Parts: sequence; C-alpha cells; structure tokens
Amino acid sequence: MIFYGRNTELSKLDEMYRGKRFEFAVIYGRRRVGKTSLIREFIKEKKSVFFAANESTAMDNLKSLSKCIGGKSSSPVFSDFDSALSAIFDTAKKERVVFVIDEYPYLAESYRGISSILQILIDHNKDKSKLMLILCGSSMSFMENQVLGYKSPLYGRRTAQFKILPFTFFESLPFLTNFKATDKALIYGITGGIPEYLNKINVKKDVRQNIIDLFLTPSGHFFEEPSNLIKQELREPSTYNVIIEAIAFGATRLNEIASKTGMESNKCAKYLKSLITLSLIKKEYPFGEKISKKSIYKLDDYMFRFWYRFVFPNISAITAGLGAAVYDNEVDDQLSSYMGFIFEDICIQWLFEQARRNMLPFFIGDISRWWGTNHTTHSQEEIDFMTIRNDKAIFSECKWKNTAVGIDVLNELKRKSALFNCKKKYLYIFAKNKFTTELLNTDNEQGLIKLITLPEMIE
Repeated sequence: MIFYGRNTELSKLDEMYRGKRFEFAVIYGRRRVGKTSLIREFIKEKKSVFFAANESTAMDNLKSLSKCIGGKSSSPVFSDFDSALSAIFDTAKKERVVFVIDEYPYLAESYRGISSILQILIDHNKDKSKLMLILCGSSMSFMENQVLGYKSPLYGRRTAQFKILPFTFFESLPFLTNFKATDKALIYGITGGIPEYLNKINVKKDVRQNIIDLFLTPSGHFFEEPSNLIKQELREPSTYNVIIEAIAFGATRLNEIASKTGMESNKCAKYLKSLITLSLIKKEYPFGEKISKKSIYKLDDYMFRFWYRFVFPNISAITAGLGAAVYDNEVDDQLSSYMGFIFEDICIQWLFEQARRNMLPFFIGDISRWWGTNHTTHSQEEIDFMTIRNDKAIFSECKWKNTAVGIDVLNELKRKSALFNCKKKYLYIFAKNKFTTELLNTDNEQGLIKLITLPEMIE
C-alpha cells in the first residue's frame, strides 16, 4: 500500500532521529487516523524494536515484548518489564535504536507500574542514551492525561508530541483521483479524511454505490464502525448514541441536546465533555468570542455525522437488505443539506492553503463562523466564516447547491459585513459549481470580491 502525506511529521521525526541523542516522542490520535502507518513508514530501514501492546494480561504483554526484543518467537521471556526495558536502554548506549510501544494504554492498563519504570530508566539514561522512544496510543484521554499530563510519572520527559489529525480535503485528494470535484468533496464528507476509510473507497464505482456497499449493507465496512468505536472507548454506549444522533439531526445547543435526549443539562454536559475528548464533537463559539453562552456543539467527525444521520435511524431496513432503497429514499435528497457545513470547512481549509502560499490579502489567524444579534434590527444574523486582523477582514459565504450563485448572495454578505467596523473588507463567495453572469460581471475595481468554485479550489 502506498503511503500518503504526513510529510511534516515524518520530517520532524527524521530530524529527531538524526540528532543521535535521547528522544521521547508521544504520538496519539483517534483510531484509524494512521498513527501506526506513520510510525512504520518512519522506522523503515532503521534499527528498531516495534512492540504492539495487546488488550490482555501483563504476562501476555511481557511475552510479546520479549519476542520483539529478541527478534524471534522462541526468544526467552524476560523476568519482568524492568529487565526487558533495561535491555533496550542498554543496547541504545552503543547505537541508535528506535523503540516503539504502540497502543501504550493497553500496556499501562495491564501493568500499572510501566510508566514509573520508564520514568526511572529515562532519568538514569537520557544523558548517555541514543534511544529514540515512541509511545503511541488511540485513547485520547489516556494519552493526554496519563502520559502528557502533569500527574503522570512521564510528565516533562517527552521531547516532542504529535496529535495526528485526519487529512484535510486537499490532503485526501490522492485517494480520489477518478472522481469529479463534487464527488471528491462528497467522499471526503463521509470519510472525514481518515486514511483507513479513504482506502476503502472503490474508485471504480460511483458515490452512490460506494455508500451502499460501505454503509448501507450489513457486511459493509462502515455498517457498525461508529458503534464499535463507541463501545471500545466509552461506557454507556446507548446514552452516547442518542446524544450523537441528536447533534447529527441538528441539535446544537446544550438545552436542545438535553431536551431531545431527555437528560438534565448538567448530566448531558458531562457526556458531551467525553465526546469532545475523543474529538468526536467540538464546542464552537462565534468568531472573536472564547467564552460565550452562545456556544454550540457540532460533530467533528464526518463519518460519525454521516452514520448517525443516515445509518443509525435505518438499521432495521438495512439489515433487511434494503440498503439501495434507503439511499434512494433517505440519503440522496438530503446530501445537499448534509454537505453545507462540510463545504464550509473545505473552504476554510482552502484559505489556510492560500495563506501558506502567501496568496491572501493579509495574514490570517483564527477563522470561524459568526452568529449573533443585529443590534439595529434585533434579528439573528450568521456569517459562514470570517477573520479579522487589525483593520482588515475577510467575510465569506459558502453555497453548496447545483444552481448558480447569484448577486443576492453578494448583497446579503455586504449587508452582514456592515455589522463590523473594519477599514478594508474582502468578500469571499464560494460555490459548488458556478456563479451567475450578473455576479461575475459585478463591479470589482478594488479587487475586494473573490469568487471561487470547488473545481477552482482543487485546481
């Protein structure tokens, strides 16, 4: 399988490796995001010990670790973890060695003293060691609290940390070479840029058939994927199911989610916090506000969003073999509205790509949606996303629709941008396919209006 992307992470890991001094990298991220593939790509042609911990007993893990260190299935088993890890540190006194513990939370759960053993060995050997230690894990809360957290025995000892995120839309494009622009966006919208999910897409089939095969068939790869992940990561999966479903169907505020799930707000907030830790949902604030009662919750994992919107409510029909009918009656007509938020995220990603190339009118920092009250009319207003720096601003509208985007969208964006006092306002309008002739021919002498289609973004 061809390895794509992660150039920044690989470059940093290679830089650390070349230093030949002790290094300790922590790599973590949600399941299926490609952490292990990244590590295996990095350790190619390097002297390494790769140990994948099991969700098993301490003795089973000690046996597996011993085989990895010895290099043979018949290698003798070390008497304890202290001896096994000491052997690796001793080897690394003479030569560069990369030692990887994949799924470290499994090892730590099977033997609670492992972090303390590593801490002692690091403290005693770091000044004379050529070891490059990598701890990797999918349990986000464990890695952030029990490895990186200040209460961990390993706190302060890591020399680098990598939170591996899903690919952006533009990073996902190498997986989607045979599709037209809008279908590439749709596939990104159902896989969320997770490398393993992108690899499951059959480029010889259209979007409809891929969705039916992967999501709407009982044997499909994604038919039970979110449900299984929830069961692996969280207790009370049924409670989390109803919360995620409520958000997938449009409940965004805490009181709305609590009402739809029949829960008290305080209790609901605790469950939401757990989902945020897993990067399944995120809490958003209007642009320029970091603490606000106007905060909303939205699903941060596109595959979960798609699954809970279209698969979870139709499991009985899918199990009965009606997947194609579910697509034609429940999915097809809803894909346009489903893609609205996702298209906004793609447009934000594009702006950051432009920023990297220094092709924007000013340096941008935070970009996000804005919503609030028009103090003149007292009505509620929304802007798809915006950014302000000093006296310059970008205001954007994104329209995922088959018809051409017209002058009315520009006029509405001008009206809403007037709510903000900035000397120079750039208006960016993004369209799925095209703009009307009237909008294309509008007066733009100062170059403050930017019209961009999805195909142009990809080009």
